[in-house]
Amino acid sequence: MSKVKYTLGRGQFRTLQEGLEKEWLLTNGIGGLANSTVVGASNRMHNGYLTVSMNPPADRYTVLSNVWESVTIDGKEYDLAAQEYIGYEKKGYEYLNRFELDILPTYYYQVQDVTIKKTISLEYGKNTVVVCYEVENGMEEASLHITPQFNCKPYGVTIEASQLQFDMTQEGAFLTLVPKEQDMNITFYASEGTYVNRSTFPTSMATPNYLVEENQVYCMDCRTGFMGVDNHFTPYDVVVDLQPFEEKKFYITCTIEKEAVGDGFAIADQYKKRMHKIMAQTGEDVFLQKLAWAADAFVVQRKVVVPKEQEEKLQTSTADKVEGNTAYLKTILAGYPWFMDWGRDTMIAFQGLLLPTKRFKEVRQILESFSWFVKDGMLPNVFPNSSKEEPRYNTIDAALWYFYSVYKYLEYTGEKEDYQFVEEKLYPAMEQIISYYKNGTHYGIKMDEDGLILGGSGKDQLTWMDVLVGDWVVTPRHGKAVEINALWYNALCVMEQLAERFHKDAKQYHVLAEKTKETFCEKFWNEEKGCLYDCIEKREDGIEIPDDRIRPNQIWAVSLPYTMLSRDREKAVVQTVYKHLYTPYGIRSLSPEDAEYKAHYIGKLIDRDGAYHMGTSWGYISGGFITAYCKVYEHSKKAVKKALEMCQYFSDHMQDGCLNGIAEIFDGDFSCTSRGCYTQAWSVGEVLRAYSEDVLPYLH
Repeated sequence: MSKVKYTLGRGQFRTLQEGLEKEWLLTNGIGGLANSTVVGASNRMHNGYLTVSMNPPADRYTVLSNVWESVTIDGKEYDLAAQEYIGYEKKGYEYLNRFELDILPTYYYQVQDVTIKKTISLEYGKNTVVVCYEVENGMEEASLHITPQFNCKPYGVTIEASQLQFDMTQEGAFLTLVPKEQDMNITFYASEGTYVNRSTFPTSMATPNYLVEENQVYCMDCRTGFMGVDNHFTPYDVVVDLQPFEEKKFYITCTIEKEAVGDGFAIADQYKKRMHKIMAQTGEDVFLQKLAWAADAFVVQRKVVVPKEQEEKLQTSTADKVEGNTAYLKTILAGYPWFMDWGRDTMIAFQGLLLPTKRFKEVRQILESFSWFVKDGMLPNVFPNSSKEEPRYNTIDAALWYFYSVYKYLEYTGEKEDYQFVEEKLYPAMEQIISYYKNGTHYGIKMDEDGLILGGSGKDQLTWMDVLVGDWVVTPRHGKAVEINALWYNALCVMEQLAERFHKDAKQYHVLAEKTKETFCEKFWNEEKGCLYDCIEKREDGIEIPDDRIRPNQIWAVSLPYTMLSRDREKAVVQTVYKHLYTPYGIRSLSPEDAEYKAHYIGKLIDRDGAYHMGTSWGYISGGFITAYCKVYEHSKKAVKKALEMCQYFSDHMQDGCLNGIAEIFDGDFSCTSRGCYTQAWSVGEVLRAYSEDVLPYLH
């Protein structure tokens, strides 16, 4: 049994605002999720008990926003709901004794001598949520009123009250809602209690309409410049009567699935058992188990429609399921609450998310499915939120990270059948990528005569520093970017090794790699600052202009398996990054000594976009930094101890923001507050990878 658990007492949510700062997340493996705060209030338009995926993992809709409770004792009502509104707030958190996250979120309420334990769970692989109640009544007759808040809104938006239109039927323990604008049936079930139509409640000036919960304010969205005011449909209460000293266990469910939902407590138990099994695969280390738990949230199923010319691939596919020309394979969602799967993020993140946790089947599925999407030597940059849109290919590095991914997979497995899998299913795509990068593909991506890769012009944003605001290219890194060429060299070395193994022409990759190494060391070394140039712009007249701003991208020229610098230069790079860019919760995207440095990621979208890669700290780069740091100091006892401290800081962070998650970004100055996505795949993945590869094996 796992020792990982988060417990918050009343002193950690003295006010509603304090409680809103901490969230929890559940996912169902098909793109659906549940997410709320530790006080039960909604703090952002992405919060909800059931967000479904109509076409995994895309086409998301929030259908159950929240479930509130109130207790009536001796004719007096006690409202357990917590929420901010325009001009006032509900303070039900004052009855909340404790919040606990033990895989599943659990709220412990007490009103007089009545105690209520409320646990929320998703059903894995289904668009279903269950809420389980364990109630102990006191010496008086009492009743528990449960108010589900329904919706049917695209994920991550607010909705007007007039848009909440449903056809509705209530029969026995079942309530069915059919949204006017969506082809779905929402089924709600209560294992105990009586339905009470809220339209029969007496109205007043303060509450003119009990059928709609109006004007909920989402502080997080208001903080970032959005109109965070929302509405939800509340047609019925479920009323559970309680006799003196009576104890009751019951549950409610909400689903869009056609088949009947099983016992709520059994579903919750299965959800926990599955997660405990995944965590146990990592061993006994508590921090590693935390990270394995966090990692699972990002591993989801993607429904892939294969073009007719590629249908033969499905006959031997590693897919979970094949239906006609459709395969169901795993992918990695980049971050919660809003990101879908990105090529670059996936190739970086799954090294930690899946390899140390021994989830090799999922790794093979991801590598195989992405090989199907290779187009003109490029890997998709991002898959859209809608299944009706095509992937976008505006990235220079995703395809190069693919080689690193294959290398790491073989490093962890390395059996004959693993190499066979790579040769048959992945190697042709890898050959295609190398060919196109040599000879040229979209966005000006090609190998220059010096052996280095260049790309991008105008409004192109091809590297991970990719913000474009209107016509404003915030971080134009056109030309030869340092990490791109580190990845290019690594890709050539990987291909050389594989070509030898598969009895192909390996010499061509060796020759190119040596040329790239020689040129890279000559052109990218900044002797004055003792580190690497970030990018080399090549003008139309052939003149090359190096960018000497100190950025973190150079760290991958040290941390990748195959590198080009001497050990002295590698150490100098690490020392420079440590001095200028290191923070406990990530690596800054720009040195604070730079005139354009932005210390904080706050304000409206345009202000945040302007800071995104101009000083903001990024959690995921810490993984590469820890690897590089341990490497240059040869995993000495002192270096590993320092690396352990770096990892432990993230363990501290996992008690803030989204519990058991690692945020996407943090401020450059005093990096402590979570910014951006509240948990990010490559943040979790890279900390997990570095901790499992560079720290744990060297501690004893």
